[in-house]
Amino acid sequence: MSRVLYYVVLKPISLLPFWVLFYLSDLMFIVLFKVVGYRKSVAFTNLKNAYPDKTDEEINAIRENFFRHFCDVIVESIKLFSISKEEIRKRFKIMNTETLEDFYTQKRSIILVGGHYNNWEIAAKGFDLCTPHQAVGIYSPLRDKFFEGKLNKSRTEFGVEIVSKALVPRSFVVNKKRLTMTIFGADQSPTGSKYVHWMNFLNQETAVHLGAEAFSVKYNYPVVFIRIDKVKRGYYEGKVEVLHDNPSSSEKGEITELHTKYLERVINENPQYWLWSHMRWKRKMTDEERAANANFGVKAAKLTKIEDIIHY
Repeated sequence: MSRVLYYVVLKPISLLPFWVLFYLSDLMFIVLFKVVGYRKSVAFTNLKNAYPDKTDEEINAIRENFFRHFCDVIVESIKLFSISKEEIRKRFKIMNTETLEDFYTQKRSIILVGGHYNNWEIAAKGFDLCTPHQAVGIYSPLRDKFFEGKLNKSRTEFGVEIVSKALVPRSFVVNKKRLTMTIFGADQSPTGSKYVHWMNFLNQETAVHLGAEAFSVKYNYPVVFIRIDKVKRGYYEGKVEVLHDNPSSSEKGEITELHTKYLERVINENPQYWLWSHMRWKRKMTDEERAANANFGVKAAKLTKIEDIIHY
């Protein structure tokens, strides 16, 4: 079935020009939002919890704009199966690459942190074209190996290397003598991991995985946040900001707070561009975690058990 879906539907759609894809996006919005009501209640609940002072009318407006954008993200991501290098260069740029070039000149690898904000798939495919570092993306394996193979081939087409999340510790060891930019998602939901930091994110108690912090502390790689702004349909700009230049000197939880709060600030500026249909807050804090979190303000030992921490 996945082969049929790819060769009969996805690949032919990916060959269409963007202006046709955006007509399909408009049609998809009507079907998903107006007819099917795909995750409308999930998005409404997430938005209402994040912005309790907004009226239902305001929440509904943000939700509708989110689903319009979400449909654009879907068709833009399908286009990545056949997009040219020249086209991806036009549609995604990092505006202040001098920040990355400075670290490259200093011969320092970096940790790049972002979120599911605007089109992260276009950005991920174009990262290696924008930075002197070797871009390394982290992915979660799919059960469908055919489709995983097609996705991974597309993602790595323009130079980005990818590594399964279970092999990330090994990747850091293997790449220690290379100048890499390893990309972490700041808003992944760590469903079962016990290596999390609990904090307030978008007005809700939220478990945030400690992976980006753990590796940056262990290797003292600078932590840089990437925000992706939508210029217009199909065009995005990235801007990077250094969050911590010397992670080995940080306190436990400090870097996780920094990148999560930065993402929160970006979302609050234009909330329609974040992934509100994601069930981000399924996990609730246990009594044991609440007791442990109460002592989180004191300076703690550095995170060193990377092999344990990275397993979600």
